[in-house]
Amino acid sequence: MSELKYANHIITDLKAPEFTPDFITAYKTFARRILWMDKNVVPGAFQMNCSWYLKPNTDLFRDPHRHDESEIIGFFSSDPDNPNELGAEIEFWLEDEKYIITKSAMIFVPGGMKHCPLIIRRVGRPVFHFSVLNSGTYIAKSG
Repeated sequence: MSELKYANHIITDLKAPEFTPDFITAYKTFARRILWMDKNVVPGAFQMNCSWYLKPNTDLFRDPHRHDESEIIGFFSSDPDNPNELGAEIEFWLEDEKYIITKSAMIFVPGGMKHCPLIIRRVGRPVFHFSVLNSGTYIAKSG
């Protein structure tokens, strides 16, 4: 029996790019990456990654950066009975403005806009996080 024509479009195993060992170790202290898709995983795809944020983190995403392409960043509650209450507190910066996020949220970051730090101040229950970049790969430029 031959493989289905579009089977490679369905990703069920994590195929993240190679991050530095220090980054991987630090990330695992507060989050669990679920899936990653980009043009290297599925030719022609734009970049998206999904994770569970499980614990606070104040250090890893401190440096502001930009992308040439627009990005959508999401944070979602894991409580199906109260889906708008995040159960966490996340500090997120757009340009030089600080936002405190305590409800499920999606953030649109236009191409070229400086964003971060992203500081996970409190986690009362897991937070589903994703980011989507309208590009084939994730490329961050210093803020």
